[in-house]
Amino acid sequence: MPLLDEDRLFPPEPALRDLARALYEDVRDLPIVSPHGHTDPRWFAENQPFPDPAQLFVTPDHYVFRMLASQGVALTDLGVPRVDGGPTETDGRKIWRLFASNYHLFAGTPSRLWLDHSFQHVFGIDRRLSAQTADWYYDHISDCLTRPEFLPRALYERFGIEVLATTEAATDDLRWHRAIRESGWRGRVVTAYRPDGVIDPEMPGFADNVALLGQQTGFDTATWAGYLDAHRARRAYFREFGATSSDHGHPSARTEDLPQAEAAALFQKAQRGDCTPAEADAFRGHMLTEMARMSLEDGLVLQIHPGSRRNHSDAVMAMFGRDKGFDIPGRTDYVTALRPLLNAVGMRPDLTVILFTLDESSYARELAPLAGAYPCLRLGPPWWFHDSPEGMRRFREMTTETAGFSNTVGFNDDTRAFCSIPARHDVARRVDCAFLAALVATGRLDSEEAPLLAHELTYGLAKRAYRL
Repeated sequence: MPLLDEDRLFPPEPALRDLARALYEDVRDLPIVSPHGHTDPRWFAENQPFPDPAQLFVTPDHYVFRMLASQGVALTDLGVPRVDGGPTETDGRKIWRLFASNYHLFAGTPSRLWLDHSFQHVFGIDRRLSAQTADWYYDHISDCLTRPEFLPRALYERFGIEVLATTEAATDDLRWHRAIRESGWRGRVVTAYRPDGVIDPEMPGFADNVALLGQQTGFDTATWAGYLDAHRARRAYFREFGATSSDHGHPSARTEDLPQAEAAALFQKAQRGDCTPAEADAFRGHMLTEMARMSLEDGLVLQIHPGSRRNHSDAVMAMFGRDKGFDIPGRTDYVTALRPLLNAVGMRPDLTVILFTLDESSYARELAPLAGAYPCLRLGPPWWFHDSPEGMRRFREMTTETAGFSNTVGFNDDTRAFCSIPARHDVARRVDCAFLAALVATGRLDSEEAPLLAHELTYGLAKRAYRL
């Protein structure tokens, strides 16, 4: 028996469901454009088998292990590595059994949809995961992972991926992207420029990272002018490996357009580690405007991912480090925060700034009106905690009336979990087709327009917005 209902996420009313299904059939097999994510380019460079089911589905996926942690499961029992190298579970079968015995916790969540989609469509499984089926699942998936058709490059091709963007720190040497390019494989895996480590004075190792940036580029990053030139050089290096975007994960959406002398003085304080929290925030904000100006020079799309209160648990941060499921959304201002950047460059149609949010209350009040006015702005899709059927529907309902469809950028999966990529894109396609069907049924959209818009939301908008 299939794990998934073929009409999932479509409206319950028969006529509306038929219309949504027809729209979906036109776009379900379109190529996947994945313009922003966090998969590991090493997978595609080395093209080696994934180690085991636990390493594929559980240990690296914060969506999975944060749910289990919320019910008292220790991260060490899930194989999550400790920063001190202390003991954690390394037996993949034990980790999988623990995951399977708690699979009921994911009922009703988007993770359940993604996982079941992967189990059914990638591994051909037709029975529910549970404590009773755990060993069968583990053996079946393990056997599949030994076959050539389950190697990373083969899966990339089977998933119908046209282009896949990873995200690397500004100081990354991009060795795996170089290896992909030199291998002769025709899959398109590109990088994205993530300079947080050399922009945020509150990041651990900021001064050392800036010094490394200077070593890599040959510019004197002890000076403000040399620091900016090093960014330009590094962005050019990333562009050699296919980058079309930069990505900025800041605590807030604050921007500044400071006089150059004031920005240079702040930079010197940041180098010495003397910035107050307010000064560090001002420096991050000014650097967003500097990055926007550089985008006007080199064409990189600027993505702003603000509003996550990172590493909320001191204990988890101390034992396991960053990105371990304890980043929590917070209220985010955009209207006041973005004004300095928008006054500087916001009316430039040759600049693209894509805004994301973890604060849904800002959709109709701030984000849609901003994107509906400034030529440079586009709205990114529902992100992280809102990457769900309900979150996607709320996004369309609250932004379309003011920003329309063309001021959005389609869908991006923003994932570390490779097998979830086709699952996430399938969810987005179904939800968007359901939304369009409702517009047609209520007389707000012509039936001839809906298929064209479905194609745009699935494929065209992402290709154009990310210049792919």
